[in-house]
Amino acid sequence: MLTEIVILAMIAAFLGLRLYSVLGQRAEHEEESITQKYDPGSNKAGQPAQPQTAAPAAQPRVVELEGVVPAVERGIREISDADRSFDLPGFVEGAKGAYEMVLEAFWTGDRETLRELCDDDVYEGFTGAIDAREEAGQTLENKLIRIEESRIHSASLDNRMARISMLFVADIASVTRDKDGNVVAGSLDDAIESRDIWTFSRNIGSRDPNWVLDETDEG
Repeated sequence: MLTEIVILAMIAAFLGLRLYSVLGQRAEHEEESITQKYDPGSNKAGQPAQPQTAAPAAQPRVVELEGVVPAVERGIREISDADRSFDLPGFVEGAKGAYEMVLEAFWTGDRETLRELCDDDVYEGFTGAIDAREEAGQTLENKLIRIEESRIHSASLDNRMARISMLFVADIASVTRDKDGNVVAGSLDDAIESRDIWTFSRNIGSRDPNWVLDETDEG
């Protein structure tokens, strides 16, 4: 009788070990399968599926800024982050070009070019001065000798309106002639330093990529 009990106990122990060897391994395998996430699209024939990893976080956009005060740097970075197409070196070069074009258009009375480059208020100011000059029979014979300095003076983003002010230091020779062609002011032989702060603006939500001149001040 005792011998039969021992044999039954050994058989039970053997079966228990067999069950654990199967169920225990299965449980561990199922737990591992649950804790890992797989990408179904990467499970190609003959290749094991690879664990799905989280997408890398978007990196902040790098804008190279040198020699600017913190307030200007903050404004430029806000504009750059909100408008992914914004290119700072391109803007500065475009602003210099606009400075030259607007001055030339004002001196020659080119209202069409002024209309393209200026907002309503600045355009009205320029054309009002042109009208007064033409009524007086005067003409300008000005010449931009060189731009000595051009740098960002301020920058800000208000809602979707970006505004950047540029300081221009330039040498300009200025001559005013009367209706008979006589010089009434200035000289082409003596250039005068001009310091101007021009502010350009753009609605970054607009499809129009162009900036317009919306304010002029003396620097």
